[in-house]
Order: sequence, then structure tokens, then C-alpha cells
Amino acid sequence: MAKREVVEFPGIPKHKQPISTCVKIGNMVFTSAINGLDPATQKAPDDPAKQIEFAFQNMKKMIEAAGGTTENIAKVTVFMKDVAGHREFVNQEWLKLFPGENKPCRHALKYDLGGNMVIQLEMFAVL
Repeated sequence: MAKREVVEFPGIPKHKQPISTCVKIGNMVFTSAINGLDPATQKAPDDPAKQIEFAFQNMKKMIEAAGGTTENIAKVTVFMKDVAGHREFVNQEWLKLFPGENKPCRHALKYDLGGNMVIQLEMFAVL
């Protein structure tokens, strides 16, 4: 039986709560909240477009740290403070990460993220 393995990587801080940010069980990868923190400063930029760009970059780093690529991502849940206002930025980053027709499933939800946080991603992948 496969056991849970916590996936850690430089530039992405550990979760502030007593939970893991990313775990792998066998060939499956699950994440908790992937935010748009700047890896250099560990702060969320005030610019929503930049914060969303960082969130997608951080998700890419997570799947790579787990031993996969963006091709292994099956589903992404997008939590946004302003779905209508930020969808354009999300779509830009989505198309950068997933060009072509073969894309993962995606579900977007309005969510109060607190402070200046505008986005969080949650990913499910199969290696």
C-alpha cells in the first residue's frame, strides 16, 4: 500500500497551519492552497496580475518537485476574490501553462481570501 509523502521545495514556504502544502501518495499528487506569493519576498504583490502569475508558477514548481510536469495535472480548482475581474489574468496564465487543446479540468469559485490575497489554486495530478 502506498504511503503519504510530503513534498517540499525551495521558494515555497511551508503552510502556516499544521498541514502539508503538497503530498504524494503513490502516483497521485494533491495540494492544499497554492498562493500567489513572490518566492523572493514571500509576500503577495498588490498587483493582481502579478499575484496570479506567481500562483501558476508556484503550482508548476510543486508538480515538478513531486516528480511530474504540467502534463500530469488533471484538475485545478481556482479560488478567486473577484472571479469576473480576475478571470482574464487567470486565463492568460492558464494558457501559458497549458498551451494547445489538451488541458486539465478547472473549476473557479469566489472566495474571501483575506488581506490582499486574490487567488489560491488547488491541484490534483497523476504521475
